[in-house]
Amino acid sequence: MNGKVRTDIKSGIRVVVERKQDQRSGKLTEGTVKEVLTKSATHFHGIKVCPESGIVGRVKKLIP
Repeated sequence: MNGKVRTDIKSGIRVVVERKQDQRSGKLTEGTVKEVLTKSATHFHGIKVCPESGIVGRVKKLIP
């Protein structure tokens, strides 16, 4: 489970996301998924989500 498959990501799970403006620096942010924004079943760069903090980013890793 690496964040590229939409069915792995549900509201309420903990994830590590990368915001668009942080792509060059590689900075990652941890949060709890509030809403899944990507409509397709998979995405090469990660499923886009909106965590409870309100930032939008692509899932890089799921936290067990």
